[in-house]
Amino acid sequence: MDRMYRWTRHVYDLTRRHYLLGRNRLLRQIARRSGGHVLEIGCGTARNLCLLHETAPQHTLYGLDASRAMLSTARKSTGQAGCATAVTLGQGLAESLDPPSQLGVDRTFDVIFFSYVLSMIPSWAEALEAALTHLRPGGQLYIVDFWDQAELPLGTGTLLQGWLSLFGAKPRPKLISTIRRLDTQRGLSSAVVPVARRYGYIATVTLQKRPDRPFFFPACCTSAS
Repeated sequence: MDRMYRWTRHVYDLTRRHYLLGRNRLLRQIARRSGGHVLEIGCGTARNLCLLHETAPQHTLYGLDASRAMLSTARKSTGQAGCATAVTLGQGLAESLDPPSQLGVDRTFDVIFFSYVLSMIPSWAEALEAALTHLRPGGQLYIVDFWDQAELPLGTGTLLQGWLSLFGAKPRPKLISTIRRLDTQRGLSSAVVPVARRYGYIATVTLQKRPDRPFFFPACCTSAS
């Protein structure tokens, strides 16, 4: 990840704003919530966290990223935005989420969100499970990411996915089916809505109560596809 973002982190926000659709829509949903502890997994440059601090100061914000290079840019971004002391940043893998060692806090979160991150994590099911494990009862997990582009003009999806593969990103249809299947598990409810004709999607998973056994992810849905 550090090799990938060593140079691109400097122009990441400028270039990604044109095709990471739905991010601001998701941030508005989080901003409308009452104050709580909000964690972004894969926070990158901290662009989303800086916007949340500006629009929703009632939240206590945290960001985790696997790339030390990206976190260097994130610290610079939060400093320039005047929210360096309001945003706690930490380094680590999404699938190994451990707030005490990575973020210096021993707690669960009211909101955890992934913004165009799970399409870049081969072990996405483990990342999803780790996030749900650290969500408090009554909390919500949000995901915005690429879908299958099924309602866009013919060939658009193939071109987009080929281009995304150059950056290590891969839309994962099985992730959508896994999220929907969470509705069958006790204490969980989920919803998936399209963004720009299935260019992307926003998913919301609500943890109504802590289950009495680990979350179940069928073997067919835990592969990298």
